[in-house]
Amino acid sequence: MMEASQSVPELVATAKANAKTSIDRISEIQKLAKGQNASDAQLEDLRAATVALELAAVDIFSLFEARMQHHFRRGPFSRKLEALLREAKKTDLANSVHQYYLAINVLKHGKGASYRELLDISRPLFGVKPSTDIISDEPDAPVDLIDITVPGFFDGLTSTILEAYDFLENR
Repeated sequence: MMEASQSVPELVATAKANAKTSIDRISEIQKLAKGQNASDAQLEDLRAATVALELAAVDIFSLFEARMQHHFRRGPFSRKLEALLREAKKTDLANSVHQYYLAINVLKHGKGASYRELLDISRPLFGVKPSTDIISDEPDAPVDLIDITVPGFFDGLTSTILEAYDFLENR
């Protein structure tokens, strides 16, 4: 449980620790299933771990936005943060913030403007799956548009959050 009194860096550390369980489980299942068909139980485990990781990513980004919103009067936090970072010549961080913002939007809402924008990025920071690759003939199939199971997704997200936090707190 994340407490209201925790700082953004403390929240990120907690989120990373919690996400590590899902990340380790995903990696373990992927290694076991490498080169062969995974069992139904393994696929269900993989899906559960992936959903847990997606929820952790959405939660930490949402907490970051909520905690840091006071730096801007009104409007879309991530867009304002990105503009401020570009103004400060922090282009790489601005690009990271923007891409993770889009990814979180896709995780929350599925296909839409954020997904289309991610597809148009020439060198995305993580895997974006074209919707033609997605098999959705199963009921309740997840709409895996963003591959958060790739090593480094969650670390990249949390590093971006911490770097943006430091920028906002120290400007």
